[in-house]
Amino acid sequence: NINMKKISFAGFLSILLSLLTVVGCRTKNNEVRTDGTPNSEALTRISDSIPLPEHPRPDFQRPDWANLNGQWQFEFDSTNGGEARGWSGGKQEFTKRITVPFPWGSPLSGVKDEAEIAWYQRTVTVPPAWKGKRVYLVVGASDWITTGWLDGKQVGRYQGGYTPFEFELTDHVRFGEPQRLVVKVDDTPFAFKLYGKQGYGDAKGIWQTVYLEARAPVSLDYVHFSPDIDRQSVRVAVGLNRAPAAKATFTLRIKGGKNPEIKQAVAPGQQRLDFTVAIPNAHLWSLEDPYLYEATATLADQDDNEDQVATYFGMRKISVTNLPGTDIPYVALNNKPIYLQLALDQAYHPEGYYTFPSDQFMKDEILRTKRIGLNGQRIHIKVEHPRKLYWADKLGVLIMADVPNSWGEPGPLMRKELEVALRGMVKRDYNHPAIFSWIDFNETWGLFTKGKDNKRAYRDSTQKWVGDMYRLTKSLDATRLVEDNSPCNFDHVDTDINSWHAYLPGYEWKKALDEYSRKTFPGSNWNFVKGYVQKNQPMINSECGNVWGYEGSTGDVDWSWDYHLMMNEFRSHPKVAGWLYTEHHDVVNEWNGYYRFDRSLKFTGLDSLAPGMRLNDLHSAVYLAPQLELCKAVRPGAEVTIPLWLSVMTDQHQTTRATLETELVLWDRLGNEKRVSTGNHPDIVLQPWASKLLDPIVVKMPPQPGLAILRTKLKDERGKVLQHNFTTFLVGNGPSPRDEKISENGESRRVLRFAPASFTKAEWTQKQWNVLQGLKVNGAGAGYFEYAVDLPRDLDLATVQEVYLRLEASAKALLGKDKAKPKEFNGDYMRGAGLHDPGKNVNAYPMTDEKRFPSRVRIRVNGKEVAVRELPDDPADHRGILSWHAQPKNRTLHEAGSFGYLITANIPPDVLREAGKRGKLIIRLEVDAALPGGLAVYGERFGRYPIDPMIVMKLNDKAVEKGGISQVINP
Repeated sequence: NINMKKISFAGFLSILLSLLTVVGCRTKNNEVRTDGTPNSEALTRISDSIPLPEHPRPDFQRPDWANLNGQWQFEFDSTNGGEARGWSGGKQEFTKRITVPFPWGSPLSGVKDEAEIAWYQRTVTVPPAWKGKRVYLVVGASDWITTGWLDGKQVGRYQGGYTPFEFELTDHVRFGEPQRLVVKVDDTPFAFKLYGKQGYGDAKGIWQTVYLEARAPVSLDYVHFSPDIDRQSVRVAVGLNRAPAAKATFTLRIKGGKNPEIKQAVAPGQQRLDFTVAIPNAHLWSLEDPYLYEATATLADQDDNEDQVATYFGMRKISVTNLPGTDIPYVALNNKPIYLQLALDQAYHPEGYYTFPSDQFMKDEILRTKRIGLNGQRIHIKVEHPRKLYWADKLGVLIMADVPNSWGEPGPLMRKELEVALRGMVKRDYNHPAIFSWIDFNETWGLFTKGKDNKRAYRDSTQKWVGDMYRLTKSLDATRLVEDNSPCNFDHVDTDINSWHAYLPGYEWKKALDEYSRKTFPGSNWNFVKGYVQKNQPMINSECGNVWGYEGSTGDVDWSWDYHLMMNEFRSHPKVAGWLYTEHHDVVNEWNGYYRFDRSLKFTGLDSLAPGMRLNDLHSAVYLAPQLELCKAVRPGAEVTIPLWLSVMTDQHQTTRATLETELVLWDRLGNEKRVSTGNHPDIVLQPWASKLLDPIVVKMPPQPGLAILRTKLKDERGKVLQHNFTTFLVGNGPSPRDEKISENGESRRVLRFAPASFTKAEWTQKQWNVLQGLKVNGAGAGYFEYAVDLPRDLDLATVQEVYLRLEASAKALLGKDKAKPKEFNGDYMRGAGLHDPGKNVNAYPMTDEKRFPSRVRIRVNGKEVAVRELPDDPADHRGILSWHAQPKNRTLHEAGSFGYLITANIPPDVLREAGKRGKLIIRLEVDAALPGGLAVYGERFGRYPIDPMIVMKLNDKAVEKGGISQVINP
């Protein structure tokens, strides 16, 4: 967008003809809104077709700018000879086209990855209206060594892959004329490069917005705001690109501030300003109300040169305070403790790698976090796009920001690169109120040194340097918390947060959190290297989950079961001031995200087990956690004592009373659901920040076997539901009888059960196999299972009123692990090596999501087709309670969480009469080639329902008259 008042028609035509795509904006008052859009609608848009057209930095935006994203000429330089061949001169017509700012090799870039060095070229025209100003090329980020030329004149070189840089073009600009801009990027691997996890998508070359910008000769380098809510003020630090030769004036306008305009004199030779502005009755930035103060900063000299930047800040405070009523330190936002519920955000996109396809997508990333009830993200070993940070500011999500890591040793070159990235990140992102902590290192990566014995060690000298980097970060920004290292090796040096990583099966979390809580106190050396001890830092988990909790990592599985157990335990351990789940979304070789890599949905099934329950209930500010394993074996009729832990991580509920409503339901051994009992437990006292054990409740189990679910609903005084939860019980005395006569609700039945693995014949086009000694049987492709069920000799068919087949079944996909033993892989899993097939890991059973794998089963009895049933999917999630309960506790999973659909098929009387003559029913479960989605048959100890496949015969009154009922259920 160009200010038409300040450009001639010829100049405008020149811009248009040069194909310069401009999406900068200039308004009547030279201001822009904080979302990067103009205040004035009287603007001419030249193009809407370029990617990421918005200004990349709403926190530091000049009015005169031109977006250079879009199509550039492109060429690879595998021999690094382009400069010698004159490519930098701008006369070489390159053969390829690339879409900037997507890294080469990413699908959205339009070019495949063919070399480590590449050249970019395009025509630019600098508007005549910019005459008298300094002109800069600004690159948001480019990996790794970037050199620029304008019309063959070198304009700059920058080394670093994550932070913005600029080349001044002024001396070579011909205003209003087309010129050749050439950029070379050398991404050759170096031992000291900060490479992070780019194996998830190798982000080579330019990967953030490129733009032209006009500035005054003396311009603003940064404007940093340090809010002080206790003193109702904000400290403003201003840096200039150079010291002015004559007097100048700095003017700050804060929208909504007490003083509409603050002026500061700038003396000749002065390059830094530091002053304080009062903000009385400040409108605080919070997660519930993320208010931003918009500001305009202007530097003007005596010659009417003016440099203006639109920016913003949030009035908020990050500190540490004790959980009220305790001596337990918590991270505090605005002087109140905040229970951290975060996601590890590796911030990759399957088609753009490091670069997201649109601003809306970045906004949605933040909304996805809020949607499931989380209050923050940890941007993992990547300096994030500033517009995504803007949306975190705007929508109210906290951010932990990592410095990317190297994979080499901590030599001088690596240390230099680390410091460049650290300083650039803090400088660029200082004003984002969402960021509450900086993390200098992750899991000690890049900090080990090999000795003469070839063993790696975290040396004392390196530990000292890590402490120095912690102190450097604190000196750059005293307003936030800093972690020296986010550790998996219990090796902090100096840190503001006592963080740790743990990946465990759900059943191991209680033991681990008991231990970590016991070892956390000032003076403890737990979680610190030798010679360093804890002070009074908040103790949080900074990575957790089950992805590494099982042998060889988890693969793609239902995470909701272990997650539920983990959340119950975290909320029952108040010394743990928060947690950070791995991860926000899947990546190429880890599939434990809340969302798939393409951000499609996964399904937990919680609502089916406890109506109204969502994942958000496991993130509720008020949380009631049953202190039991999620599925406990009990006897019929037993009275079970259930301890309860109440966690209130908010002050929204002043001392008040709540009611716990309970409902016990049972899936019986016929697969029917029935309510067993309800309960009402009033007078639960809610107090701000309370975390305590409540009096237990006692629940009487049903007299008959089955799978019972105890649903809990915590309600406030007005009847509003604060949280749903549940726990389950396997009620029984052992395996069900194969031949059972029952009476229930006045009806009599005879049930003939048969085990899933008792088939007499099976043929499948792909594979057939059993799970855990036949608790479940699988057939992949097209084929059938055939069962022969003997009819009892004492059965009088005249007493049979109705007969049907009932079983639990699903489709069955042939996963990578089912085809053959996975090959060993070479390389570092953390750098993208490993199994890229979600179903290839030994533990894998992909979690239910939007993608379906359907099948269809045709049911034949004694050769006659009696039913065809659709099997919508091959699912695995929290609904597979019995599949999870059956897992051996040996850190290996066997189709955990998988379950099927309850299938019922009536058997016609003539088929039953024919079976009576033969003395048996031949049942064939068949999948034909029309939809060869396979078949899984579940038994009473695997899946969702506590049933084996069964023949159910409803008996008429004659059977009762004969006294044929030997067992009475629910008398």
